[in-house]
Amino acid sequence: MNQPIELQRDYWDAWNASNREQRLSEVSLDQREVVLGWLAGFDRTDLDLIEVGCGAGWLCPALKQFGRVTATDLSPQVLGRASQRVPDVRFVAGDFMALELAPASFDVVVSLEVLSHVADHQAFVQKLHTILRTGGHLMLATQNRPVLERFNDVPQTQPGQLRHWFDKPELEALLDPFFEVRHLQTITPVASKGPLRLVAGRKTKRLVRTVVGRSIERALANAGLGWTLMVLARKRELAAISQAPV
Repeated sequence: MNQPIELQRDYWDAWNASNREQRLSEVSLDQREVVLGWLAGFDRTDLDLIEVGCGAGWLCPALKQFGRVTATDLSPQVLGRASQRVPDVRFVAGDFMALELAPASFDVVVSLEVLSHVADHQAFVQKLHTILRTGGHLMLATQNRPVLERFNDVPQTQPGQLRHWFDKPELEALLDPFFEVRHLQTITPVASKGPLRLVAGRKTKRLVRTVVGRSIERALANAGLGWTLMVLARKRELAAISQAPV
């Protein structure tokens, strides 16, 4: 169910102030590690990057080493504080779908855990495609629906919070008309219920790591049992788009 954009803005202002402005979760830290690894593989420091749904701007300082960074989010209060912490990043507040961003103006789009909170997923992905240059790349993270539904107690949505999780096939189908998926993996096994919590519970993992390191976590992630789906994808050419089903 859609919710007024003003209500969404107020929700994320409050959520970021009490969460990402205070601390980074293990999930966020792992997402940052993957994104920075992908960017390092390009061996460039002159990229035009945009982070769509940057929240408190916690990833922006790390992105700066690869080029010029623009960051957007719905929450003006949070971005106001982020711009003070990271003054050499261009922060743009507002509904991404309504922002006037020039087509083909970025080399890389980064969007972490935003897809599940937008009203029109196809339109969102299409706009990500539009603002990328030819050969540009999308680095996207979103919640892995089977793991959240089967192995985690997740609070109910609040006023202003949209939620639509994806599984791997659904995500591939959504991206395929617009992007060539180069890499798709799950990361960060997390569980608060069911058998998975015996090895991926937040407290249990600390004990397991002291014995076998993170080898079990890597195996679980490789088996598709990570909290996060992470995608590295390359923009498809327009000729391919025109042949895609409507």
